[in-house]
Amino acid sequence: MGFELSPQDWQAIGLTLRVSTLTTLILLVLGTPIAWWLARTRSAWKAPVMAVVAMPIVLPPTVIGFYLLVLMGPKGPVGELTQALGIGILPFTFWGLIVASVFYSLPFMVQPIHNALEAMGTRPLEAAAMLRAGPWDRFFHVAVPLAWPGFITGMVMTFAHTVGEFGVVLMVGGNIPGQTRVVSVQIYDHVEALEYTQAHRLALVMLVFAFVVLLAMQWFNQRRAGTAPRTVA
Repeated sequence: MGFELSPQDWQAIGLTLRVSTLTTLILLVLGTPIAWWLARTRSAWKAPVMAVVAMPIVLPPTVIGFYLLVLMGPKGPVGELTQALGIGILPFTFWGLIVASVFYSLPFMVQPIHNALEAMGTRPLEAAAMLRAGPWDRFFHVAVPLAWPGFITGMVMTFAHTVGEFGVVLMVGGNIPGQTRVVSVQIYDHVEALEYTQAHRLALVMLVFAFVVLLAMQWFNQRRAGTAPRTVA
């Protein structure tokens, strides 16, 4: 028997890639100013904001999913706003899936960028300011080039983490073929239907993907640190 995926499996893979790509781009735009502020500020709000950003790492996905359902539901503040704007409610839609993914993957974008910007220090920015570089010039021509490994790490980890989401996307997006049924939910459906062969094929794709991503990140970190693997004689 060949290694063949069903049309439904390919549909779930395509949807997962769309969600992961869009989530990564949105978080790159939203997470960068948060990371920049965290790296530069001395405000007393820094610790609380860092705690809020990191909460998806320790909170059960069902907790995040539940509160997102409440906020975006017909009686929630976000739901009332989207209905007033004629958008409707977001739960169990593609865009509801995007909102849930953005919240759940937030720390995987913000933390690597924050760490890279903080490790850069203040001297390069101060030197640029002395040369009369404006705030935008200092950010795009000094900070970003020096902290680019953090941006790469954040984008790769955000994309990979979004691909592997299950609990929060199932609660907020449900299980609608072609609209909200991502790969992790498709595997769950196969197992629930006792279709272990199909589940194994799709799970193997996820396993290989995770291994390749982690291997690439290890290689990237070694190249960045200038330490190639050594062979022991």
